[in-house]
Amino acid sequence: MTTNIQPNEVLAKAETLRGNLSTGFRDEIVKSLYTEAENIARRAVKTAKDKKYDLDQRIDRLVTSPIVGLPIMVVLLSIIIWLTVSGANVASDAIANILFAFGDWGNALFSSLNIPWWITGFIWDGVYRGLAWVISVMLPPMAIFFPAFTILEDLGYLPRVAFNLDWLYRKAGAHGKQSLTMAMGFGCNAAGVVATRIIDSPRERLIAILTNNFVPCNGRFPTLIMLAAVFVAASFPPALTSLIAASTVVGVVLIGVFFTLLMSWLLSKTVLKGEASAFTLELPPYRRPNISRILYTSLIDRTIFVLWRAMQTAAPAGALIWILANVPFGTSNLAAAIADWLNPFGLLLGLDGVIILAYIIAIPANEIVVPTMMMVYMGAGMMIDGPSTTDAIHSLLVGAHGWTMLTAVNLMLFALLHNPCATTIMTIYKETKSLKWATISVVITLGTAFLVTFLTATIARSLGWA
Repeated sequence: MTTNIQPNEVLAKAETLRGNLSTGFRDEIVKSLYTEAENIARRAVKTAKDKKYDLDQRIDRLVTSPIVGLPIMVVLLSIIIWLTVSGANVASDAIANILFAFGDWGNALFSSLNIPWWITGFIWDGVYRGLAWVISVMLPPMAIFFPAFTILEDLGYLPRVAFNLDWLYRKAGAHGKQSLTMAMGFGCNAAGVVATRIIDSPRERLIAILTNNFVPCNGRFPTLIMLAAVFVAASFPPALTSLIAASTVVGVVLIGVFFTLLMSWLLSKTVLKGEASAFTLELPPYRRPNISRILYTSLIDRTIFVLWRAMQTAAPAGALIWILANVPFGTSNLAAAIADWLNPFGLLLGLDGVIILAYIIAIPANEIVVPTMMMVYMGAGMMIDGPSTTDAIHSLLVGAHGWTMLTAVNLMLFALLHNPCATTIMTIYKETKSLKWATISVVITLGTAFLVTFLTATIARSLGWA
């Protein structure tokens, strides 16, 4: 006798039985499949003698070790950041000098043609200078970071990174591949958001998108480097300053990784509730990097693509800050007036009004935060480089404008945790095709930045540290 069982009945029964399974049943299924495959291979394959570990396996026993695997990752990240920090400064200065010299020539040309000062200033001191800042600050770090990152990718090391971090992301209810998208975010968060396409699960891909901004992109490195050099490394011997500054930045990066995992866990337990999907990863063999592919991928696909998007959003920001700095208001200008109005809120967060204003203006591009702050502090009418030595910067910030160590620490935290730039917000919207998730990404990051800096300032003041 046969019975007609409807598909809906089978699905309903499967859903009922699912609740009785352990949380690691997916891992057990994968493990059993590989165990059975190993048994079959052992019976079917004959070897003259036991095969010794080849070079790949010997390397993997080291880089995927539960003891030294993570420290090796941190060391490699520190080396890349140190190379980016130390190498980008010289190139950035050279590019800035060339671009600003051309801007001065354009300014002089417009003046000689008797073009009104406000048109000349708006175009050359506003729009063009904003673009010049973004190009000079973004291009060198990306030209160093992306090739270094692509070398590790082409070498075959990045899958080992995912292997090492998989257990952390699985505990956070996320996917192990999120570690790769997070690493891409160090170069640019917009690129990190695009890289989440490698994650198949829509839920886990969305978690990776919403939390990618908690790792600092190269646009935030100038602020972190300046603070690390002026407030941390300056107290050490000159020979150690670059090393101490890079170590400080690495420490901030690790804090960002912590918040990435924490927010991934919170999202997986609330609005994006679900179980982490199985992550079956076969480690590819190590291979010799292909230089031509590395250069094309890192410079064309990543550096130029990201730089072009940043330039599109930086031009209006440069125009806006020029207008604010050149519209008179009372005894000063509109920028100073807005900064004074924002000052009580800034002090509540352990910052000040100028910092808050700089970050509002820098929503299109994080690269203009430092020059905007310097411009407002010095009462200039356009973006300027400001003091060139750590002592001069320390004198301007501490002596003239009352910065304390709390200000520096909270600015580091705010630079790490604040909302995505306009380029990244646009990318999130395009990847999710949802205005809701793009808005949530801003609320999550900005809310975290406000909460953390407020708590830090409150605790420091209650303990008499500020």
